[in-house]
Amino acid sequence: MPSAPLPPTQPTAPAQAGDGTRADGIRIRPARTRDVRAMRALVTPLAEQRVLLQKEAVAYYETVADFVVAERDGEVVGCGAVHVLWEDLAEIRTLAVSSTALGTGVGSRLLERLVERARELGVERLFCLTFETEFFSRHGFEPIEGQAVEPEVYLELLRSYDEGVAEFLDLERVKPNTLGNTRMLRVL
Repeated sequence: MPSAPLPPTQPTAPAQAGDGTRADGIRIRPARTRDVRAMRALVTPLAEQRVLLQKEAVAYYETVADFVVAERDGEVVGCGAVHVLWEDLAEIRTLAVSSTALGTGVGSRLLERLVERARELGVERLFCLTFETEFFSRHGFEPIEGQAVEPEVYLELLRSYDEGVAEFLDLERVKPNTLGNTRMLRVL
């Protein structure tokens, strides 16, 4: 009796150690308070170039649970956050990779973990404000015009003190940090 055809093979991810470290030595994990200094060090040069919004240290500590980091040999070489804005909407924020890890897929792996986390939280849409449109497009984000929320939700979000929410709402007070950025959205 002939055997059934084998299912097509799927590409395999690089081998992982028991702690989630891949063969390239990169491990993606939840951020901890002790990572905040390294995360700020990654973001500072990008904030000086007005690519990312500079935040006070306290803002990182307040939102450390939103972050994941990429670690290689005990060194934080990337970070990013998923921050819930509303019932069905979250923002990808503060995605940064060290110059020593650029082009190695660390940014993609961080973003994949953040998307996974958004799904775990029940979010249906992810927003980002970025200069890196090609990168985000490769990951399913599309440019949008106008607001991504209904007017009544917009009015509720205006009550937030969060600067990232102000960026999302396109408020005048954050214009110096947002000029030239593209508003992008991904439906999960």
